[in-house]
Amino acid sequence: MMRNMERRQQRRVPVQLQGFLLGNSHEVEAVTLDLSVGGAKFDCDLEVYPGKVIRVRLVVPGAEEPVSIEEGLVQWVRDDAFGVSFQNVRRAELDEIEQLINEFEEAEDGGHA
Repeated sequence: MMRNMERRQQRRVPVQLQGFLLGNSHEVEAVTLDLSVGGAKFDCDLEVYPGKVIRVRLVVPGAEEPVSIEEGLVQWVRDDAFGVSFQNVRRAELDEIEQLINEFEEAEDGGHA
């Protein structure tokens, strides 16, 4: 009997962050509808299609610089929302996203660890 070695599903939290997406020659404002270390769902009127690669910058409260993801791969598009998976993310960016998710979950739990 083979064991399923699939990685556990990434925690996805319904956090709204301001973001900037660069798809063509100009950057467009966006808002995350949910976020995980592996990607995000955005509300944005940027013209995208599945397979398009965009640059993502997320404004994290308390951080000096936006979290920058050079390669965001559009997975699906529905109305004004679309899903993006983060590719080749630097460790520092991953850590910031993970910390944000942890803080969000702690706040949702009323601060209980």
